[in-house]
Amino acid sequence: MKKIINILIGVNWNLLEAYSSIKSNKLRVLLTAAIISIGIASLVGILTSIDGIKKSVSDSFSELGSNAYYIRSLRNDRGKESGVVKKNYPPIRYREITEFLKKYNGAGTATVSTTVTRIAEIKYKSEVTNPNVFVEAGDHNLVNVTQLKIEKGRNFTKSENERGQFVAIIGSKLKSNLFKNNEDPLNKFISARGNKFQVIGVLEEKGSSFGGGGDNRIIIPIETSRKLRPTANYEVTIKVNDLDVVDDDINYSQNLFKIYRGDRIGSENSFDIERNESLDSELDEISTYLKIGGFTIGFITLLGASIGLMNIMLVSVTERTREIGIRKSIGATPKIIRDQFLIESIMICLIGGIGGVTLGIFFGNIVTIYIGGGSFIVPWLWITMGILISTLVGILSGYIPAKKAASLDPIESLRFE
Repeated sequence: MKKIINILIGVNWNLLEAYSSIKSNKLRVLLTAAIISIGIASLVGILTSIDGIKKSVSDSFSELGSNAYYIRSLRNDRGKESGVVKKNYPPIRYREITEFLKKYNGAGTATVSTTVTRIAEIKYKSEVTNPNVFVEAGDHNLVNVTQLKIEKGRNFTKSENERGQFVAIIGSKLKSNLFKNNEDPLNKFISARGNKFQVIGVLEEKGSSFGGGGDNRIIIPIETSRKLRPTANYEVTIKVNDLDVVDDDINYSQNLFKIYRGDRIGSENSFDIERNESLDSELDEISTYLKIGGFTIGFITLLGASIGLMNIMLVSVTERTREIGIRKSIGATPKIIRDQFLIESIMICLIGGIGGVTLGIFFGNIVTIYIGGGSFIVPWLWITMGILISTLVGILSGYIPAKKAASLDPIESLRFE
């Protein structure tokens, strides 16, 4: 018990000494802590933004639920895989999709869609948006299948889609940007890509989502989009109400679509068919690689910070050589001297670590929200890791200076000027 009490007294005394030293060298401590803060902020900021973006994309996928799946063109990645030359397939043609939709008689509801552009500029009278409006086209089932809700107005009809009518459904952000003073947008005409569209509906606010239009979007009939800009980037989304038959419906759609693609029986698919769950697992894999890259960048920054801290602590040992000699002459052991410098180094790193974590969370969330990541998140894992890493940096950076201080000869130290 007495030994434990002595240890606690020694730790408290070293803490007071370290605090006194930090207080008397405020500028040096501030600069040193700033170096650590930058390293920790870069690490926590990058990882926080990755988490925020991943959450946003996952939320976008989960809006449809695991009972939705997609039919898309295969990405043409030239090269080899496992020594075999990969085959390139032509993109899915619109004719193939329309034939598939006519014959599809599965358990779900199918819709076709395409991205017209992500950089449209929309006009209404004297109001003009930034060139960042997401223009999407789909058939009359798109709104229901993707679970979008119309706050005001209506969806376009099957007839309007087939005739290629110039009608549009707009997002809530687009409405507020174009129609000031609560003006009713219904039946008004807006201009996009040199064409006028009649607004027939306004979507409920849903918040921005990374990789999509969020509330800054416009949806037009797909036959109308083909008059404006035929594209090769069509995809089919199918939503099945009964979760138990999703896998059966995927097999049914796969076999049916292979017929219209001209794929031989038993051959590999010339198209991609994916369920939401598989997309989510791919997202996990991508985010893991991003985190490894972010951690590597943060680690390199912290390595530079730890070298800077070690250099400053070595200078501090030289400056305080006479003080160390006096303390040793009145009974301070090498262990006490070593512990004092170690604790001082750790305290400086913790000051920098706390500041870095705060900055990292702040800037990470700003990046996420700016890109379109949605709500503010508090990454407790990265907060804990940031504090632990800053403590570890303090120990590693302070060990050599602390060892040097502990090994100083008290006689020589007293002579130092």
